[in-house]
Amino acid sequence: MKEKAMIAFLIFFAIFLEVAECAIYTFVDEEGIVHFTNVKPKNREFRVLIPDSNFHRKGSYGLRSNESYDPIIHFYSQKYKVDPLLVKAVIMAESNFDPYAISRRGAMGLMQLMPDTARMLNLKDVFDPEENIRGGTLYLRILKDYFNEDLDLVLAAYNAGPKRVLESRKNIPPIEETKEYVKRVKYFYRKLKSLRDG
Repeated sequence: MKEKAMIAFLIFFAIFLEVAECAIYTFVDEEGIVHFTNVKPKNREFRVLIPDSNFHRKGSYGLRSNESYDPIIHFYSQKYKVDPLLVKAVIMAESNFDPYAISRRGAMGLMQLMPDTARMLNLKDVFDPEENIRGGTLYLRILKDYFNEDLDLVLAAYNAGPKRVLESRKNIPPIEETKEYVKRVKYFYRKLKSLRDG
């Protein structure tokens, strides 16, 4: 009976994931019970299982801004001399403002920093919005300096890693995800600048 119930649940869950347009979050408690929710949780133990399909669907460039992190973004953008709208565009493309987002490759937080990058930037809590934005903005500054302010290369390196860009002789690597990522961030960046400039 338990097996039939489990199979029924898995079928239902698979169908739900196909039609869900919101993000799905999950965590396993101390008793081994798996919890799911489509409501953005406050509990940091929850992790993103399925990103918001409206946002992350390939080719989907829906503009969803969020002003709650603006003071942090402006502070670290000024400190590291990076356009705050570029930082915001990266956040939009990376996590859609979800501070607890985790990618399939293990990138974490608002600016989707990989564990090695977070360690290099000396981040104590990558899921803390301020720490994550500080680290992500500093990383953008480092990449901008290394690639002589070439935005395409900076964004490609942010997504695929500087090594991949160098291996491609300082061109955007021939990776569809990276090429799409560069386009998406630049699209958000242009839209944010047009909103600012009226």
